[in-house]
Amino acid sequence: MRIALGTDHRGFEVREHVAALVRQFGHEVIDLGTFSPEGVDYPDIALAVGEKVRSGEVDRGILICGTGLGMCIAANKVQGVRATPCHNDLAAEMSRRHNDSNVLCLSADLLGERLIDRIIEIWLNTPFDGGRHADRVEKISQLERRLNEKAEGGPSP
Repeated sequence: MRIALGTDHRGFEVREHVAALVRQFGHEVIDLGTFSPEGVDYPDIALAVGEKVRSGEVDRGILICGTGLGMCIAANKVQGVRATPCHNDLAAEMSRRHNDSNVLCLSADLLGERLIDRIIEIWLNTPFDGGRHADRVEKISQLERRLNEKAEGGPSP
């Protein structure tokens, strides 16, 4: 898989470790920064990763900020992105199995390196269950399209 990676300044210290881990699992990393510990606005990074996922340039994305929450909120504004903040094994597994999460949001401040490693491994290797969950994910996509059409002044059922 091609994985877009983005961090703000709070995630900068774990960025290289995460990139190396993803490569170790056999995936290509498209590193969108940040490339220094200087302050950046996380919505800009989340948008860059979200756009890569939306366009199909990458299969999935990983975002890291202080809590993982700000990145998640911002990334979910991009149509087609299903970003999930994961702080444990079960959240990582279920975000893939039931929600077909395509962007993983992690906390640099609240998670240790071993837990980050485990969450990433689970998230990368867990398949989407499909079935009734596919129907629910499709409902999310339909809602997203309707809201975007309405915001653009187009038809909305």
